[in-house]
Formats: sequence, structure tokens, C-alpha cells
Amino acid sequence: MDILAVIPARYSSTRLPGKPLVDICGKPMVCHVYDKAKQAKEIDQVLVATDDQRIVDVVTAHGGEAVLTSPDCASGSDRLLEVAKSHKANVYINIQGDEPLLQPQALNMLALYMKEQPTTPVATLACEVNAKQAQDPNLVKVVCDSANHALYFSRSVIPYARDKEHNSYLAHIGVYAYRADALATFGSLPPAPLEEIEKLEQLRLLQAGIPLTVLQTTAFGPGVDTPADLELVRKIMAGEPCGLSCSEKLAQIKLIITDVDGVLTSGALYYGAEGEVLKCFCAKDGLGVNLAQKQGLKIAVLSGRDCPALRRRLQDLNITHMRLGRLAKGQALQELLAEAKCTPRESLFIGDDLPDLEGFAGTSLGVAVANAQPEVLQKADLVLKSKGGEGALREVIDLILAAKKAQ
Repeated sequence: MDILAVIPARYSSTRLPGKPLVDICGKPMVCHVYDKAKQAKEIDQVLVATDDQRIVDVVTAHGGEAVLTSPDCASGSDRLLEVAKSHKANVYINIQGDEPLLQPQALNMLALYMKEQPTTPVATLACEVNAKQAQDPNLVKVVCDSANHALYFSRSVIPYARDKEHNSYLAHIGVYAYRADALATFGSLPPAPLEEIEKLEQLRLLQAGIPLTVLQTTAFGPGVDTPADLELVRKIMAGEPCGLSCSEKLAQIKLIITDVDGVLTSGALYYGAEGEVLKCFCAKDGLGVNLAQKQGLKIAVLSGRDCPALRRRLQDLNITHMRLGRLAKGQALQELLAEAKCTPRESLFIGDDLPDLEGFAGTSLGVAVANAQPEVLQKADLVLKSKGGEGALREVIDLILAAKKAQ
């Protein structure tokens, strides 16, 4: 399946002229976005679509691909539609050009979902925000049904809390994955009444009866709309402290999701005389699970392998939340979050190898064992002292309980 990511980049901006080319830590913003998109392994090609030759020249000099589109395109979606006429693909992912903090893992999750769910016409991303953040009309909110299909998007606070306090809302992240025929249908539709009221293009899809699947991930960080946004992003990308600390995030955790091979075990596989698979688990982890469950923490297992030895271990530990034999972890992660009734902000993922990066993208904290693969260590929010199979899960549980006690 060919997946093409398109980054619309318009030169003119009322609040920040020449926005795609503003410098962030020595690199134009559009190049930051391009590089992040290129890191998403499930995306086959990345293009910048712009109305200005200066942006084409900068992207090309950076080693990227860019195409000129009509200056008459009214929106990023119009620019995407123009690209689709000359660049054929099965799936088109529309990435905002002012999101230099976007997560390649989240893009991978979105691309993999479109591969695994061939009947899904359109999918997008969302993240959890608090009640104060939800008050901002510039932050689009979304509500979904039980199958994670969007019911409505609004600049207003939805749902409206009439009788009791409500502290958790879903904020829409403006990244869309369109099946080719769905994109063509979108382009043929006139603007919808709700779209014109809210000034939200995605409402055109909903009002036309086209389902839009919403995948939850963690927030990318601020986009760049104003000079103040630009300065904040510069500080973040320069490594200056911003947002919740790791300890504060640990204190919010209610669900621990862990890989098996390389985390609960050393990764070694033993085969018996009859071909049965044997695994060696750490007793410290078992004691930690028992302690966590007594404190109300939920434990879930997400593994690319499945075998009787693993199922027996999970039964002994009274772990009922599991997805086994699932190499593509993005969709399985969403299922576990829904099953455990937890949000990405309340969850973390422990991993050791490249498939686990999807787990990092869909939870508040990505945790790597000490001997994880180099790319996983680089992407992790927290690196443990313990190696896989040597009490890594127990270490995480102890850290969470200590953080909660310190609150």
C-alpha cells in the first residue's frame, strides 16, 4: 500500500509572515516538519506542497521533496487535493506545516491503522486535555462514539458538563489520513452548513455521513500560529523545561501496558523436546504486580507473541487485560485503553524494541528497559536501570507508587 504524506505550506500568514521559513534552532520550520514525517517508517513518501518558490527552494536544498501548487488554494485540503491529481497513492496523510513538534510514532500509528483497517475512509488524531485547556476556542474538541468514530467537532466545550464536574476532554490534532476515494469524495462536496458555522472542514465529512475514526495519542506540543508560539517552540526544541515533569506524569498513571519478550523476560526463547516454547519470568515482577493491583493500578500486556507459557504466567498474576500475537501495536493499544477505561494521559508503555514505539506514541510515558534498542532508548521518556527480565516492571511500579505518595 502506498502512503503519501503531504505537508501544505502557505508562505503568507497574517500573524506570522513567511511562517514556514521561520528559523527554529537553526532550521526552517517546514524542514523540521518534513524531517519528523520522514521518520515515520510506515509512510512511503513525503511532499511539501506550497504556493511559493522560496519554500520549494529551501526544502529542496534541505534534501526534501516539494511541489508548487496553485496560489488560489483556499486551504491545506485544497492543496492536498491538487497534489492527489498528479501523485497517485492509496492513502494520503495531511500534515499541518506548523507542527514542528509532531511525533513520528503517532504518524506511524495512523498509517498502520489505515493498513490494518482497509474499510476506514478517514482517520485522524486526538489527545486528552483538561477543562481549562478545553475553554480555548482555538483548540478544537471532539466527542466520539464507542467505536471511536467522531460524533462532532467543535470550538465550544463538548461535552457540556451540566450537573457535575468534567475534567477530561479530547482535543483534535489536525492530521488526517484519507483513503484515495474518500479524499476525492471530500473534494467533490460543497462546504457544509456546520462547517461554515464552526469554520471546521472536517464537519463537511460528518454532515455528508462519512465516518471519521479518531485515534488517541499524546499531545504533540504547541503548533506555531503566533510569535509567542514560535518563542515557546524554540524553547522546547532547545531543551528548556516545559510542561509536566516525568514524576508528575508518573503520579497520574492508572494503567501500565508492557511488552513481554525483552521486558518481562530477557528475550531468550527456550524450546522443549516437543517444540513447546518456554519463557523465564522474574519473580520480582510478579510481586510488583500484586502490590500494584492492591493499590488500584491496572496492568495490561501487549505482545507480538502468544504461547501457553505466557498465558499461564498472566493467569497466575491475575492479569486479564491482554492483546497477544499482535505485532502491529497501535490498534491493539487503543483496544486496551478502551477496555481498561483509561486515557493516554493515565497510561504508560514499557518496551525494548522498534514495534514498541507505537506504544510510546499512544501513552503519556514511553519507558525503555536499560538494554533496549538504541532508537527506543532515544525516544523514551524514561529509561530504567533494570534490563529486560530483571525486574523492569517492578521498577516501574515502584516509581509510580513513589510518585503518587509524593503528591
